Amino acid sequence: MLDETNDTPVLDTIALMTAASVERSNLSAHEFILVRLAALAATDARPLSYLAHVAPSVDAEVTLEQVQDVLVTVAPIIGTARVTSAALNIAEALGVAVAIAEEELLEALEDEDEDEDEDDDEDDEA
Repeated sequence: MLDETNDTPVLDTIALMTAASVERSNLSAHEFILVRLAALAATDARPLSYLAHVAPSVDAEVTLEQVQDVLVTVAPIIGTARVTSAALNIAEALGVAVAIAEEELLEALEDEDEDEDEDDDEDDEA
């Protein structure tokens, strides 16, 4: 039974389902991600669903060209409207991922500058 005191029961359930799927699959990480991207396109998934697959896609060394190949492959089955929607949602997810990465980089650089300023202040006092 699920822990009812948990703040994120939906995300936790999705994480458990994903873990079970990974555990029971004999696909390589690369193949696994490509199949999941095809399924996301087929179900007209929102950008957040694609965003959740950005890091695993990078880890599995999935290229943009391979993602495009997946969309081309499923187009006759799921239709042009869903493929177009998928392409837009993937682009939006990638934009969010880039914005997050930029923000994290800026924060790291700011932290580094603060650390250097503190070191300089300590050197001046010595």
